[in-house]
Amino acid sequence: MQPPESATVEQISIYPIKSLDHRSIDRVEIVTNGGLAGDREYALFDSDGEYVNGKHDRQVHPIRATYDGETARPAVVTLSTPTQAQRRFELGAIDSDNPTALTDWLREWFGYPVTLDRNREGGFPDDTTASGPTIISKATVETVAGWFDGVDPEGMRRRLRPNIVLGGVPAFWEDRLFADRESRVRFTIGDAEFLGVNPCQRCVVPSRDPDTGEEIEGFNERFIEQRRATMPDWSGGDWFDHEFRLMVNTAVPEASWGETIAVGDELKLGETVPTDDTPVPAE
Repeated sequence: MQPPESATVEQISIYPIKSLDHRSIDRVEIVTNGGLAGDREYALFDSDGEYVNGKHDRQVHPIRATYDGETARPAVVTLSTPTQAQRRFELGAIDSDNPTALTDWLREWFGYPVTLDRNREGGFPDDTTASGPTIISKATVETVAGWFDGVDPEGMRRRLRPNIVLGGVPAFWEDRLFADRESRVRFTIGDAEFLGVNPCQRCVVPSRDPDTGEEIEGFNERFIEQRRATMPDWSGGDWFDHEFRLMVNTAVPEASWGETIAVGDELKLGETVPTDDTPVPAE
């Protein structure tokens, strides 16, 4: 049964370079593997082929990135750090045989070799099983921001890094978009069908200032305490082996690849179905 609240898409964010700043857009196509066009299409790697991200290197946080281009896939990124002035790089140059300007810039900042690689087919999602956009409500972001002194809603959104922010619904409403580990929740945004998979297990990144990397002391403990105290009746299921989970991971059936979603689209809840009846395997 559809709850009385009307959930609508209030904000869409993509992260063209995984782990760096977001780009807000009004509409976006769903691409191969169910991701959003341009989202995490690029990623930073070290010489061992491992991700260079905020989980493993605090130097990621002070990097500022802005993007230029008429489509969801930006053509140019402008990067800067506290010790490096703004510099523009053509993202297409990484497909060339000699992208030395960018790799030199990255090495100067990190102090070790870092490359920027591209995956045109679905990008580099955090969850390769539930590779659709991540979803949270505006009210959730505002509520969680209130748990920590000195953190405003925009700062919390930057810490949590969702793709889609919903309006018109109460805090933690997005927990309606998943069930237990053996089930998936069908829902639509516009003409696109989605499957709600699980609540996102958080890492160290939300505890850190998105500009400096400075960590809030006791963040995890405070988060878990408040998440447990404010857990709605509709949340739960066997996903909550611990309460350090927030935001919903999704998957998109192949039939909806190529559809477009936009700010203002309504999210409509569907039925809960067994995992075996969906194209998304159990974790």
